[in-house]
Amino acid sequence: MPSLPRPLSGTPAQVWAALREWWADPAEPVVVRTSGSTGTPKDVVLPAAALTASARATLTRLGGPGGWLLALPATNVAGLQVLVRSLVAGTEPVLAGDDLVGAVRAEGLGAGHERAYTALVPTQLHRLDRTGDLAALAHFDAVLIGGAPAPPALLERARTAGVRIVTTYGMSETCGGCVYDGVPLDGVAVRVADDGEVQLAGPVLFDGYAGDPEATAAVLRDGWFRTGDLGRLDHDGRLELLGRADDVVLSGGVSIHLAAVEQALGSHAGVADAAVTAVDDEEWGSRVVAVVVPVAGGRPSLAELRDHVAATLPRTWAPRAVHLVEALPLLPAGKVDRPAVRALAAQRAADGSEVPQPPV
Repeated sequence: MPSLPRPLSGTPAQVWAALREWWADPAEPVVVRTSGSTGTPKDVVLPAAALTASARATLTRLGGPGGWLLALPATNVAGLQVLVRSLVAGTEPVLAGDDLVGAVRAEGLGAGHERAYTALVPTQLHRLDRTGDLAALAHFDAVLIGGAPAPPALLERARTAGVRIVTTYGMSETCGGCVYDGVPLDGVAVRVADDGEVQLAGPVLFDGYAGDPEATAAVLRDGWFRTGDLGRLDHDGRLELLGRADDVVLSGGVSIHLAAVEQALGSHAGVADAAVTAVDDEEWGSRVVAVVVPVAGGRPSLAELRDHVAATLPRTWAPRAVHLVEALPLLPAGKVDRPAVRALAAQRAADGSEVPQPPV
């Protein structure tokens, strides 16, 4: 029986070669280590049946099999699924390597196939926007965007450039994205608990965390996975995400959804990227702080950004300090390194380089 590294490791070419051997007799599960973006990394056990169910449901939703560009690490679940979809479709993936711009410009991608697809994280989409290469994505039949919320303005610019964006929601425990544009894939069930937590069920669920039955039992109950994310279903039944349950902070007795503040900041014309966190504060309990990457040549002020947030959210949610940086700290998979963002904000508060905004 072909064996895979546990957890999955190697270069994209090495992982692809190992998966092709494994595909001949996929009896053993694949183990993927999570990024740790929301805590300690865990080893997620993904049975072949779950990976296959996810891949088939994705191809059905997108309109059929096609050629895939792998532009993500093959060892995380999003990159792994690009390869599994290729196995299910019987196609050979194109490995982008370090040249994302060159890969998306390659008109030969998907040659011999009727359709072409890729999957990116918002950071990659932002970089293509910055270099003026968004339109190069227009020849794909779908570009899956997941791993983190993408600024609405960025998605709008991509769609205006002719890119067929599909926003995805999921995690390693669900074999990657299982809700596309707010609608679950075939076979996947979504519910929102009384406390607002999003819960998922269906054939795409993991078997558990390797060597950690207690952590497994804490999130997998009666066939439902407790995501730790907050959300709601709109009048059409589409899932709308509101952020992590542990990303709701109390500041001056007010509950603040950091993800909502982050999304509001991302819609400002002078903001290229943003992450929102909270630091301890003697007066407020927690103080909301934004770490912002400005657009080229821009320098949005704290007052300006507070006013922008307050235009769509309660003013009490607006950040009380803003730090401008050249780039957000990222994990290898392209997700924002949340602990690093918190550490940066805490350090600047401790060394006196932060000037908090008084209540308005």
